[in-house]
Amino acid sequence: MDAVRIRKYDPEEDEEAVREIFTMGMSEQVPSAFMHILKQPPTQMVLMCVFCALLTSSKSFLLPILTVTLLLAGIRQLACHIITKKYIDSCLESDLGRIADAYLASKDTCFWVAESDGSVVGMVACVPAQEANGGGGMPGCAQLKRMSVRRSHRHMGVGTALCRTVVAFARERGFPSVVLRTSVLMTDAQLLYRHAGFAETRQIPVPNFLAKVLNFCLIEYRLDVTQQDDHRD
Repeated sequence: MDAVRIRKYDPEEDEEAVREIFTMGMSEQVPSAFMHILKQPPTQMVLMCVFCALLTSSKSFLLPILTVTLLLAGIRQLACHIITKKYIDSCLESDLGRIADAYLASKDTCFWVAESDGSVVGMVACVPAQEANGGGGMPGCAQLKRMSVRRSHRHMGVGTALCRTVVAFARERGFPSVVLRTSVLMTDAQLLYRHAGFAETRQIPVPNFLAKVLNFCLIEYRLDVTQQDDHRD
């Protein structure tokens, strides 16, 4: 792999690449979201009840099988809608639609990209945690946000380098800790954060009826920058 350079985000050159990396990275979570929904007891109960009811009433396997297949397709579409139409669009219209204002206007905020062979292959941001969470939750800490790496450059140390960049920035600014929140679906990201030295602190339920039914939550990680070891790839 060509050498990766971590640099500050350039609003004139990097906007399109950042939007693409974020969109592709989040879209890859649709299969994980689909499987997560299928594993939940309410989903399994509904599928089983529908299958048994139709099997009993129709005396045929064809109708219940076709119906359950359609329900599975609907669940897959629901997962796609939640991630692509709700979350991705919301982010692109909010902070990722105004990166310069959201992340480059203050000395305590920043947005970086990872560049390899002239192409942007990763991104990450850092903001004060109090600001990132609407004034509550983790005051006094820095928060790592919007971490994403192109699939072609994963498992090559790019994500770890981006984490280290945020940690170094937080230390320079006098933050005692770096915190982050990631989805329960993003198992690869969780492995990356643990490898970079972050420790899980708690699970946070999402205040949404559908999220509660589907047992969807966020996982919070924290790293004490004053006691951080130098983690290597």
